[in-house]
Amino acid sequence: MTESAESEPETGTGLPASLEMAWGLRVRPSKGPRPALTLDRIVAAAVGLAAAEGVDAVSMGRVAKELGASTMSLYRYVAAKDELYVLMADAGVGTPPPLPDTAGAWSWRELLAEWAHAQRRVLMAAPWVLRIPITGPPATPNQVAWMERGLAAMAGTGMPEKAKLSTLILIGGFVRNQATLTADMIEAIVRNGLSPDQVIGHYRSTLRLLTDPTRHPAVTRLLDSGLLDGGGGTEAEDPDYEFRFGLDRILDGLEALMGQGRAETGADREG
Repeated sequence: MTESAESEPETGTGLPASLEMAWGLRVRPSKGPRPALTLDRIVAAAVGLAAAEGVDAVSMGRVAKELGASTMSLYRYVAAKDELYVLMADAGVGTPPPLPDTAGAWSWRELLAEWAHAQRRVLMAAPWVLRIPITGPPATPNQVAWMERGLAAMAGTGMPEKAKLSTLILIGGFVRNQATLTADMIEAIVRNGLSPDQVIGHYRSTLRLLTDPTRHPAVTRLLDSGLLDGGGGTEAEDPDYEFRFGLDRILDGLEALMGQGRAETGADREG
């Protein structure tokens, strides 16, 4: 017997058999010969291809070739390439890093910020994950572990569960967008053979040619500030400034929202 969906009964999760294997709900029988392929080997080969050549290089046939197996043999573990993509993304993000020993003294804001920064580090280390389309809510082991960490950061806030979930979607979307923009810029720089300073220089020159103070006074003020000339102080030189700025503004809004909720609750009690 082999580790295939056909050898296991229905579990009732509604997940494809390959994702149930990832959760350990479908296991290879203890008796019989060990199969030449495993789901982990298939996913690892696909991840290696994506990291080296991009997600577009991943196909069932190409992965099979990397493993020295037939394409049809892969379908005993993964029913379609879309399923493989989901498993690849789960492997790419990995498990959340453990919290520091002092995390118990951290505020919800610090815990959420750490969660967001950790996600960004993972995506920047494996930018190919950003090229995999999102086809549904998180339902794989590592993705659910990240979800658990994010929700746990807000455990003591008193926020409704819907608001907690909305917060994860908001911050997660911001992290993904910022990581995608950075990855796109890096790809363009590599493709054009230009340094980041050269890219900014070309952009600055283009804006100078296309704009004028009458039609574009705000853009002119930006250009005159020297920010695109490498000026602007330490903030302009910090590669993480834009990410931290955006994340802090989101957390500011959440803090204000929670403060408003506490004030309304207090007013209700007084009434």
